[in-house]
Amino acid sequence: MRVRPVSLGVLATALGVVPLLWDPFFKSLAVVIIAGLTFATLLTLIVVPVLYMLFFCIRPDEKPSAQ
Repeated sequence: MRVRPVSLGVLATALGVVPLLWDPFFKSLAVVIIAGLTFATLLTLIVVPVLYMLFFCIRPDEKPSAQ
């Protein structure tokens, strides 16, 4: 449910920063923004859910209980 909005936001921001890669003054800033967004996206979409499943002992075949 969250993959699409997060990935579209990252993609739009990264593509907006790409023109700065050819500017010598802003090149390092553009690289840091793109790398940071990529790392944060992987962290948000993969690492955090896996750690949550491990910490709370949730198995993928379990269905969430309706409360």
